[in-house]
Order: sequence, then C-alpha cells, then structure tokens
Amino acid sequence: MRKAILSVTNDLFTDSRVDKVARFLIRNGYEVTLVGRCYGDSPKLEPRPYHTHRMRLLFRRGPLFYAEYNIRLLMYLLFKKCDVLIANDLDTLWPNTLVSRIRRKRLVYDSHEYFCGEISVVQNPCSRWVWTRIERHCFPKLKTVITVSQSIVDQYEKEYGIRPYLVRNIPPAHTPKITQTKASLGMSDDDFNIILQGSGINEGRGGEETVQAMKFLQSAHLFIVGGGTRLQEIKRLTQELKLNDRVTFVPRQTQAMLFNYTSLADVGISVDRAVSDNARFSLPNKIFEYIKAGTPQVVSNLKERAAIVREYGVGLVAEDLTPAAIAAEIKKLQDDPVLYAQCKENCKRAAQELTWENEEKVLEKIYL
Repeated sequence: MRKAILSVTNDLFTDSRVDKVARFLIRNGYEVTLVGRCYGDSPKLEPRPYHTHRMRLLFRRGPLFYAEYNIRLLMYLLFKKCDVLIANDLDTLWPNTLVSRIRRKRLVYDSHEYFCGEISVVQNPCSRWVWTRIERHCFPKLKTVITVSQSIVDQYEKEYGIRPYLVRNIPPAHTPKITQTKASLGMSDDDFNIILQGSGINEGRGGEETVQAMKFLQSAHLFIVGGGTRLQEIKRLTQELKLNDRVTFVPRQTQAMLFNYTSLADVGISVDRAVSDNARFSLPNKIFEYIKAGTPQVVSNLKERAAIVREYGVGLVAEDLTPAAIAAEIKKLQDDPVLYAQCKENCKRAAQELTWENEEKVLEKIYL
C-alpha cells in the first residue's frame, strides 16, 4: 500500500481541505498520515480514518515558531516511511522539498493561498525576504503543484512558468444532518441571523466592517464563528458600539457543528478587502459552504468570489465596503422575500454542480 504524508502548520481541527484530500487518498488505496501541530488549547480530534501526528512546540507564532516547526518536520519526514510527500502551503514546503530530494520521494505542493502576497508577509520586509527566497528556491524544482483559485494559477504560471492544477475548496455533495435548532444555537426566529465564519478572521477580512454594519440593521443578529488575529479587536469594537446584545462570538467548531450554524443562519458574509494580492486572488471555502447550506450571501467585489456569486445568483455583491454599504446589501435580502427565495433556490441548484467530488477528478489525474 502506498503511503502519503500531508504536512500543515495548523492544529488539524478545522482544516477541511486537507481532511478531504486525506479521505480521497484513503479511498484510493493510500495509507495516510496528516502532520500538524498542537496548541495548549487545541480541541481533541474526532476519530478519523487516517493517522494524525500533532507536534507540541515551544513557540506558537513568529519566526521562532516557523524555524522550530520546519526543523521538527524535517526530522520527522527524514525517517518516516512514505511514497508521496504533500506540502500544504509555503510554510511546509522547504522541509518537504529537501526530504523529497534526499530520499527521492515524489513531492506534491498544494498551495491554499498566494502565500507571498499575504498581508502579514507583505507588511514585514524580513518575512517577505525569507518566504520569497524559499519559494524561488523550491518552486522551479516542483513537478506537481495544486492551488485553489484561477487567479493564483495564473499568477504562479506568470512567475515561474509552471501551471498548477486547480482544485477549489468545495464541500462534498453529501449534506450533513442538521442536529441543532435555532434556539439551541442562540438564534431567534424574530431576528435576521447573519453569520461570518472562518478560522482566519484576520486583518482585511471584514470583521470590523460587518460589526459596524449592525448599527444600520434592525432586527438583525450577527454570529461570528471561528477565530483569527483580529478577533479581540472585533470584540472590543462590539463593546464600544454597545452591540453586545446583537453580536455573538462562537469559538471554532467541528465541520458538522459549523454546518448547523451556517444552515440555520439567514445570510452569510464574506467581505474581505483588497489589502493584498492574496486577498485579491482568494476564493474562500466559506463561499461554497454558504451555497451548500442554502444560505444566500453578501460578498465583496473581489474577482473570484464575486464571479461565483454572480454566475450562480446565490447572493449579492457589495461594490463598496463601508459599513453602510454592507448593511444596504444585507437589507436588500432581508426586505425582499422574492429576491431572497430566488437566491436560496439558486443555492440548491449551484450545490449540485459545485461539489468536492467534481474537484476530485483533478486529484485522480495527480495521484492515481
């Protein structure tokens, strides 16, 4: 049996993409190990059909974390039996590249974002210097590259002359069972319930603007589900605006529980700003998760997400990202039952086409 090792720098709890890839490989005859890290507050993982290895590290973030993680990952990969190494994102690529050359193992690079165009990298000259050189060193040696949006495909081909495979982060066709009620999740039938979900609610992801938009919305309640670097600032802003009774913060959830929140909400939000090339090129999985849940959405006018929303008619695009403009688009869905019903119906149709099973056809070309 072929053995595959997938590497990530997160704690494995909410990374639906690597979970889907791992399950695809299991179904197709691979033995799979998923390697990540473990925080002191990381939730326990539910049973999975593949092996997991979470490393406890001394450092949680910053240069020392990346140095420690890459060295630990390098030592792990050097002595672990495998046939295929799968590096997820640039922050795992260097040790995978080195081990693949030393051990002559196949390497697949799955880039979930345009890493060197991410705002935290762009704003830090030292960080940008390091990651750019790692990418320039490793990328030309790669034979198989996968990424998540057409814009990133085009950008990598422009930079390196290598055209990656496109595999978008879309939920499976199977619809999870709804096990909760609005009441059990703290949602009121009298409110128009809005959800902003994500494990990376960071700078430029629209958290602050969405909270501020609540000032313009009546009978609405916002649920922010997940985590991120801007979460504490968003909580402070919520208190400052005296919106505590209309904004609820929910910690990271399992995929099954998150689907309950998304399905029972009335509108999903994805209003990232064009703060970096990575933001401009991004196609977040929440876009497809809202569609899967049958939840109309309001998104910013960034190329990839706006194209999906317009093509399938599953929501509205906010041309301006002021709180008032975001609120106006939400209010259109709240006040127009015909428009809202049409968006929900379009979600059902789009969900039949936009499935992980269709994306897996590309993986079959790569791994089988």
